[in-house]
Amino acid sequence: MSNASTWPVPRAAPEACGLCSRRLRRVDAVMQDFVTARAVAGGVTAVARRGRLVQQACCGYLDAERQVPMREDAIFRIYSMTKPITTVAALILYEEGAFFLDDPLQEYLPAFARTRVKVTGEDGAEELVEPCRPITIHDVMTHTAGFTYDLVHESPEKGWDLAGFVEAFADVPLIHQPGTQWAYSASHDVLGHLVEVLSGQPLGTFFQERIFVPLGMVDTDFHVPPDRQDRLAVLYDMDGDEHIVPTPARPQGRDYLSKPRFLSGGGGLVSTTSDYLRFCLMLLGEGAFQGRRLLGRKTVELMRQDHLPPGHPAIEPFKFGYGLGVSVLRSLGEKQGMGSVGEYGWGGAASTDMWIDPAEDMVSIVMMQLRPPRFMGHTKKVKDAIYQALI
Repeated sequence: MSNASTWPVPRAAPEACGLCSRRLRRVDAVMQDFVTARAVAGGVTAVARRGRLVQQACCGYLDAERQVPMREDAIFRIYSMTKPITTVAALILYEEGAFFLDDPLQEYLPAFARTRVKVTGEDGAEELVEPCRPITIHDVMTHTAGFTYDLVHESPEKGWDLAGFVEAFADVPLIHQPGTQWAYSASHDVLGHLVEVLSGQPLGTFFQERIFVPLGMVDTDFHVPPDRQDRLAVLYDMDGDEHIVPTPARPQGRDYLSKPRFLSGGGGLVSTTSDYLRFCLMLLGEGAFQGRRLLGRKTVELMRQDHLPPGHPAIEPFKFGYGLGVSVLRSLGEKQGMGSVGEYGWGGAASTDMWIDPAEDMVSIVMMQLRPPRFMGHTKKVKDAIYQALI
């Protein structure tokens, strides 16, 4: 058994931590329904509450075509669940005095001094104008810079590293003035390069030394080494009948089997359920886990506040606010679903998701490997099955 299957907290009966065992079995039933319907190949779920692991299960297959059973130490492409990790990396440097959140980005990444905003005039013609103010690091952390998601998926083919990507990306016009709207973007790839510049280290090295090693995240990286590749879950898409079919061998130009040149801070990592649980428990623990402190308590508090501009509507389709690298549940009525006000987290494009709930002292994780993102409704069903078990 690998180190990855050693769970970071002791197991406990659900009733000892305020959940109903009978109700919690609905999580397994939801996952099995997905597998039976060929809506997913398989997955891993985990729930930790009050410092104990109260639910953990594998369902279905790591590889459905070969009938390889899912395993608890399966390695998943976590895509955008990389973003909270990149944010924590930047906040470590923020605590060390490397920058202020309201600093102009161009002070550290000069290419963004030439970035312009695309606007449409009254005659319908598009033109490029000067930003009303410089992009700030806060804008980058909160997806309010006006960036798009252009060029990221071209980076592997073009052979760019993060520095090369940023140099090209700075010429992509902003879609709105900085700080005025939320728009999902390549912000965290820019933020990843900022970490490199400020630390003097490649992003992967900073992650390993400052986050993964301290937390014991032994299987989280930008690629899967040869001796672990049998644990990499097969990635699936949907066919016209909404049944799973294996994704082409190199999704978005990557096979995840060799170290990439482009270390995507927005979506490049692989991880296991137990590894990512360690990261979430650190955040739930206000920056510390098992005696290792990565962030101060007030920094985590800052991270999980809603940072959207005043009066900004909820992010669609998720109906959340947004903090620093994470969604934030502002209102149960706004969300129209179960959870807790102040709960925060984020998901990935291949049906991985996590929720950190300080009010309930609980972390929930679901790992599957299904694209495209429109099927994130699967993870919402798992979340509802978890929350209805609280008693």
